[in-house]
Amino acid sequence: MRGLSVPEFAFHDALMDRPFRLSGRQIVSVVVITCVFLGVALCFRYLVLERPGTSGMCQGEADGAVCTAVRLVIYLFHYSVFGWMGVIAAVLNLLRPSFFTLTIGTIAAACGLVLYNAGLAALAVALLMLSLARLSPGTASMRRQ
Repeated sequence: MRGLSVPEFAFHDALMDRPFRLSGRQIVSVVVITCVFLGVALCFRYLVLERPGTSGMCQGEADGAVCTAVRLVIYLFHYSVFGWMGVIAAVLNLLRPSFFTLTIGTIAAACGLVLYNAGLAALAVALLMLSLARLSPGTASMRRQ
């Protein structure tokens, strides 16, 4: 039954052969982008959300960019969107590492840690650290021992 078997190359993925390594430029860009989003989240939390005047101003059906942003962020952290987005990106990065999922995961985790989704965001950070802890190509794996 040699003709009916699935070809060997159907299950082989060339991208999985090379290890996931970030260049220096990518590392700096992930750190800078994450710090910018962390700073924006901190400013939004302490200058808008926790300010006594903002909560009184946006109690009713007040319109405006600030009240709309406050309602949106309250809706998002009520459903733990920042935390779940970080966990999903971290799991995807753990299964299939890429620069994009690492960046999205760190942004969502940073926003989640600041904007009241600390539990899920901490899980996302742990999964992101686990995804970066991979064996180097020169080391022996557990299967070979």
